Amino acid sequence: MSNRQQIRYRDAGVNIDEADRAVSSIKKLARKTFTRGVLTDIGSFGAAYQLGRMKKPVLISSADGVGTKLKVAFLTGRHDTVGEDLVNHCVNDIAVQGAVPLFFLDYFAVGKLEASIAASVVTGIARGCRQNECALIGGETAEMPGMYQNGEYDLAGFIVGAAERSELLTGQQIKRGDLLLALPSTGLHTNGYSLARRLLFEQAGYSPRTVLAEIGANLGDALLAVHRSYLKPIRALVEARRVHGAAHITGGGITDNTPRMLPNGLAASINTQAWKIPPIFEVLRRIGNIPEDDYRRTFNLGVGMILAVPLRGLSKTEALLRTAGESPFLIGSVIEHRPRRPRVEYT
Repeated sequence: MSNRQQIRYRDAGVNIDEADRAVSSIKKLARKTFTRGVLTDIGSFGAAYQLGRMKKPVLISSADGVGTKLKVAFLTGRHDTVGEDLVNHCVNDIAVQGAVPLFFLDYFAVGKLEASIAASVVTGIARGCRQNECALIGGETAEMPGMYQNGEYDLAGFIVGAAERSELLTGQQIKRGDLLLALPSTGLHTNGYSLARRLLFEQAGYSPRTVLAEIGANLGDALLAVHRSYLKPIRALVEARRVHGAAHITGGGITDNTPRMLPNGLAASINTQAWKIPPIFEVLRRIGNIPEDDYRRTFNLGVGMILAVPLRGLSKTEALLRTAGESPFLIGSVIEHRPRRPRVEYT
């Protein structure tokens, strides 16, 4: 009989029993998001989804993460919002192309799995899926000892949506003279957190519990404000055929994201007096003395979505957005792109 020591998977840092507890919680949360198209239960090797009735369906997909916003979740011990951030970010990325979300899959990777934290993260994912009528039909929970520091994890999401070919938003309808309507953000959303954390926590010496009068909340809550979904207002305009293009303002800000919806030969003129930049961004600018260009390309500055809409019928367009619960404001217009000039001109 061998006297060699027996080494189990748990001795290498992987706890299968804890994984089973996590998966059990995730199954319950995911089933509450199921829509009519879901054909398989959580736990299958692959997820099956039946497309609804569309004449000429086009599938649109996207994958993303929430970046170093996760570090704020680790600092505060609050894990129930980053999952919702993830879903909404992915939903917005396909909504700007005219798609409605069908299903979502997540990837949760951690060094040492704690079922309660995993369940908290997936609670946010499930909430985001329910709010966007999107089914959470699968994903992966990976325990990888040595890959992540204690108490930390990584999170990614994958979404598939569909659009009628005739309703695709390709930007090709945008023309000179179209107006640009902005929809407000709820904070930093999911971009600029590496700079924000350095400025607030390292340079200024604040903590997540610090309350700043100009913000009116502690920094943890302000930084964890959920990246909101713009699906409802975009769908209202798509169905009324009152939108020519849309840009989700994420990393790169207005400067880099607005041109992504514009055809060649066109540019955007942005009126910087059209809105008041929320206090959280001004606090960051003051602490870091951030150069103007960096400021505009790192943060959304209170603008989460820009919609290119026809000049004619503007009041009706704005009324549709207000009915969808929005507070739109006119931020600029589409102009001819002049040689050697930027695609976004600030006035």
